[in-house]
Amino acid sequence: MITYHELRRATNGFSKANLVGIGSYGSVYMGKIFDSTVVAVKVLNPKEDGAFRSFDAECKVLRTTRHRNLVKIITSCSNPEFRALIMDYMSNGSLEKWLYSENHNLNLLQRINIMIDVATALDYLHYGQSEPIVHCDLKPNNILLDEDMVAHVGDFGIAKILTKVDDAVHTRTLGTIGYVAPEYGFEGRVSIKSDMYSYGIMMLEIVTGKKPTDEMFVGEVSLRQWVNASFPNTLLDVVDIVLKPNGSRTRHIDMVHDSLFSLLEMGLECSREIPEERTDVKDVVAKLTQIKLKLLPNRTKRPVFLSS
Repeated sequence: MITYHELRRATNGFSKANLVGIGSYGSVYMGKIFDSTVVAVKVLNPKEDGAFRSFDAECKVLRTTRHRNLVKIITSCSNPEFRALIMDYMSNGSLEKWLYSENHNLNLLQRINIMIDVATALDYLHYGQSEPIVHCDLKPNNILLDEDMVAHVGDFGIAKILTKVDDAVHTRTLGTIGYVAPEYGFEGRVSIKSDMYSYGIMMLEIVTGKKPTDEMFVGEVSLRQWVNASFPNTLLDVVDIVLKPNGSRTRHIDMVHDSLFSLLEMGLECSREIPEERTDVKDVVAKLTQIKLKLLPNRTKRPVFLSS
């Protein structure tokens, strides 16, 4: 445990200069604790309805989970008026920042690595526990990147732990618009398949560079429908311009094209409307690994056509 006064000193009085992000239930500050270790301090807003419940849920999940692709909770601070989680600091920020900031860019191989990292984390949450854990709010803003660009899934404030006798639970919908599975949004029904829907939408977003809430998606047109309509002849029309291969058709360019096709197809398979029809995370990890290896035919050579 760490005291409130220690956290104030660590964050320079929770100053704006130390603020690195604002979430649904509070703010995140950079700080230095104990032996000058740089950490992220997530401070819950007590005036926000459900903030302290979110703190309890996150603690419940993270006290029993340990995985290289999950954000690690170092310790916490709790009193009747204050709640804070002290976590590993992710120096490269969120995936959302890298997808949409003019000063940042991700090549194809980096995006595939991030997808593998997130899928590996989901595999652990869904199958690596005695009771499956459903994240319920998977999106680029909750995917954090460390100094080596390894992705870590964070923000378990609305996560659900399924009991052994249940493969789904009913709850109040608290996810983010655009990423919430239909059965979760309309019925409040949560299962590991709900996470796979969110993952599929995020995969489409990573490849197209378009948020599911982009202003171009109005009425009946969604990100998923837009991508689905591109198959098979106008695939490159929806791919992020940074990822489009240049030059005449060669074996390497064909390989990149095939990889983009496979990624978008997988995103569509994961985000099917009927939960039982969605691809399982174990299959996703296997397929993504195959795609990555194809883009690295000789591990002693640099990857081809992957940088912007």
